[in-house]
Amino acid sequence: MEVILTQDVQHVGKTGAVVKVKDGYARNFLFPSKLAFVATATNLKKIEQQKKQREALNEEQKQKAQKLAEKLSKVSCTVNVEVNDLDKLYGSVTETEIVKALELEGFSLDKKNISIEKPIQDLGIFEVGVKLHPEVMAKIRLWVTKK
Repeated sequence: MEVILTQDVQHVGKTGAVVKVKDGYARNFLFPSKLAFVATATNLKKIEQQKKQREALNEEQKQKAQKLAEKLSKVSCTVNVEVNDLDKLYGSVTETEIVKALELEGFSLDKKNISIEKPIQDLGIFEVGVKLHPEVMAKIRLWVTKK
């Protein structure tokens, strides 16, 4: 039986895929769980329309993310930290501190979007990545200074 998946199903396929499965698997698991429905001509048309809508929404989100990335690339923010006598940080600069510094500049981001390649444990200027979209990554300049 051919079915159209409404969600990703492990070892079967991705959302929107038309796959061939055994009748019992479809009737007893996929249909009651609302993970799939029968592949008919009208259902295929409906899935194509939904796919186009998802692609348009994804493209719109990507465009917004690119505009935000352009703004973020011009931003440099400062984090003031406590240091010892040798100008070494107590600990390291965290994503939360970077998010707070960005909020002072007028940007509200989630700390999950901040990607630090290696821990920031020194004073200086660093490049920090910000993931805005699966296809869009922005870089901000971070100044780490002592209090």
